[in-house]
Amino acid sequence: MQDYTRRVIELIQGIPSGMVSTYGTIAAAAGNASGARQVARILHSSSAKYDLPWHRVVNRHGRISERSNMSHELQEQLLAGEGVGFLKPGQIDLDKHLWLGS
Repeated sequence: MQDYTRRVIELIQGIPSGMVSTYGTIAAAAGNASGARQVARILHSSSAKYDLPWHRVVNRHGRISERSNMSHELQEQLLAGEGVGFLKPGQIDLDKHLWLGS
């Protein structure tokens, strides 16, 4: 596994319950500020293998992206169950719930 991939996985694993991060925030913290799409690919391919909290990663606007398999509804339910606040359906209050990593 490449160092960047390992770091992305570690960062996603570190997102606390009740918080979210963005693909771009994870990418920058892992060392590639323009790697948001790479983070999405890592998350998609590694979530099950590494038991990643995939639901805690959202787009840069704090929105949950709609998907044809309806997993966006599950994502919203999981986040709400952790106490994440929404400004409107699918729109997370990033002022309160954005985790910037470390």
